[in-house]
Amino acid sequence: MSEAKRIKTALISVYHKEGLDEIITKLHEEGVEFLSTGGTHQFIESLGYPCKAVEDLTSYPSILGGRVKTLHPKVFGGILCRRGLEQDMQQVAKYEIPEIDLVIVDLYPFEATVASGADESAIIEKIDIGGISLIRAAAKNYNDVVIVASQTQYKPFLDTLMEHGATTTNEERRWFAKEAFAVSSHYDSAIFNYFDREEGSAFRYSINNQKALRYGENPHQKGYFYGNLDAMFDQIHGKEISYNNLLDINAAVDLIDEFTDTTFAVLKHNNACGLASRPTLLEAWKDALAGDPVSAYGGVLITNAVIDKEAAEEINKIFFEVIIAPDYDVDALEILGQKKNRIILVRKQVALPKKQFRSVLNGVLVQDRDLDVEQVSDLKTSTKKVPTSQEVEDMLFANKIVKNSKSNSIVLAKGKQLLASGVGQTSRVDALKQAIEKAKNFGFDLHGAVMASDAFFPFPDCVEIAGNEGVTAVIQPGGSIRDQLSFDYCDEHNIAMVTTGVRHFKH
Repeated sequence: MSEAKRIKTALISVYHKEGLDEIITKLHEEGVEFLSTGGTHQFIESLGYPCKAVEDLTSYPSILGGRVKTLHPKVFGGILCRRGLEQDMQQVAKYEIPEIDLVIVDLYPFEATVASGADESAIIEKIDIGGISLIRAAAKNYNDVVIVASQTQYKPFLDTLMEHGATTTNEERRWFAKEAFAVSSHYDSAIFNYFDREEGSAFRYSINNQKALRYGENPHQKGYFYGNLDAMFDQIHGKEISYNNLLDINAAVDLIDEFTDTTFAVLKHNNACGLASRPTLLEAWKDALAGDPVSAYGGVLITNAVIDKEAAEEINKIFFEVIIAPDYDVDALEILGQKKNRIILVRKQVALPKKQFRSVLNGVLVQDRDLDVEQVSDLKTSTKKVPTSQEVEDMLFANKIVKNSKSNSIVLAKGKQLLASGVGQTSRVDALKQAIEKAKNFGFDLHGAVMASDAFFPFPDCVEIAGNEGVTAVIQPGGSIRDQLSFDYCDEHNIAMVTTGVRHFKH
């Protein structure tokens, strides 16, 4: 049975006071005495409750512009003394240190100050010293002390008070201590990253919001998401989002963000199986679906345009897991919401992290996000034949898709429509053959199409195969010592080839 401890004295010193009044009222009703500082002291007294100033306990005023308020043995001794250790209790009695059983404290808003663009002097002043020390001290001594370390913990603590008054179990105190160390570690990580200036001298990345998923990639694996999905999406319909859904949603967002024209994309296992840019959303949907109507089954759909009733009626004809759009007309939602489990997301405009990382072996790989988007000015024509304006437009279109496809990858496109792609192959030739076979299976004519590759061609074999199928223009990074072999083949067979100088591997 967890040992119950009674709260007799509470030290409260917070930056955020919203929601604190209910806690103070309940504590007062339970006979708890208050210690506080500055604005919190005034706040407690404004509620009509007696409160002793920390300065009266320590006999020292707040000094150095508020930098030193609670850093005193009479404060920390009262928090850290072990009630079950006779030596500790003799010392606090000798030095007239009152026991402190509850600490409610939060931290200066360091991250918000950095995000506001404040100058360094203002940022430095938001590095909390007293608060972080109180949190660590109270959490360390959780056997005897309750620590409420942030505004997000006000409600759980109030629930505890309402359930069994100013008494806590060891299990409850340990939970609050765990939450407190989460607050302090997150805070210190933010400060470190500010001082590190993206040098990457150590890996410190912290996210507070945890969401338990039904499972990971497979049912026998546990899965969690750390982050604030509500900041990115409003889920207005459907079942709980799964681990695999999130991987596909992430790939879908990365892909659609490459396009400014009205575009619709269909993804399966993180790769596009259909994509088209068109003047209207309905046209974009129909031509995206035509790219691979078989793989579209159970896929993830995304568009950068508002979904209307006309498009929704066509979309509703197939089974899919997730649909993402900036908004939906009301009558479109009525149609799409007919399937109970279908996940319908409204995407919000939120800045995404500029870094990516993944666990590898016994460490972590970190890299910059691939944000390069090649433009006409980045293309270098490497053949005698100069591509037409339509071919250039299609090559840039295809290049965006191949950038967001699993390597080795080849994309075939024409008229700003994905005809087919070969992805995740160990050979680039196999990727091309896969793409050609898929295009033919769905009735596409490859004459006049363009080909995009995520990496250079060390041999002209892919160019030869594509040219024999009617491909007239090729975009690739270049950079192989054998580039000239492909350039020469293109010259002999009237194929235009451009290089970008930028490779887009994706694993």
